[in-house]
Amino acid sequence: MAKAKVAVWKFSSCDGCQLSLLDCEDDLLALAGQIDIAYFLEATSEVVEGPYDVSIVEGSITNLHDAERIHEVREQSGALITIGACATAGGIQALRNFADVGEYTRVVYASPEYISTLRDSTPISAHVPVDFELRGCPINKAQLLEVIGALLAGRRPRVREHSVCVECKQRGTVCVMVAHGTPCLGPVTHAGCGAICPAYDRGCFGCYGPMESPNAAALNAQLAVNGAEQIDLFRLYRTFNAAAPAFKEASEL
Repeated sequence: MAKAKVAVWKFSSCDGCQLSLLDCEDDLLALAGQIDIAYFLEATSEVVEGPYDVSIVEGSITNLHDAERIHEVREQSGALITIGACATAGGIQALRNFADVGEYTRVVYASPEYISTLRDSTPISAHVPVDFELRGCPINKAQLLEVIGALLAGRRPRVREHSVCVECKQRGTVCVMVAHGTPCLGPVTHAGCGAICPAYDRGCFGCYGPMESPNAAALNAQLAVNGAEQIDLFRLYRTFNAAAPAFKEASEL
């Protein structure tokens, strides 16, 4: 039986999600009998030409070159998985979407005339059809292995759809918002991190983006009761997944 050809592509990102794939180590070796990693420049300079059975894409679209390149990737890919906040929501670089990117360029670069960039940082799904989005900043490596394995087996990936609050309950963590009044995005954030921040008395920062059907209005009302000002709520949503529709709408309210 021929092995599935897998390609890993980088667009505008920090490489953290690709490193999460490499961090799978022995678990990744278990899949080695079923896949050939044909393109993965983070790991090897060896390149096998497409088409590819599965493409894994990290990063957002921030320039014209990448806006064209993602169509080339889509055309030579069977299934396309986007991984991480950048690829699924535009990433922290999507904060530019709410500001004057031309002014940013003038301030940061000595010769801004040489910089070619788009007005917005956008997720991959804004440009091409995507078969599965895996959220996180960075992603959960166990979830990534589950998604790859599911695609190879021809079944639906079993990835959690509930909120971070459920993970807090599973590990017996006292709710930081109830106990201390700490601002926390846990009730509206997709699970996957294992509720790390609340376990250390920190509020959730929304690294995994909005959960399915988040009720941000109810959370905002409770945070206001706890003493949060409007500017606090605004900043809470404007982080790793600022351009995710649910968080964008919540911050604009």
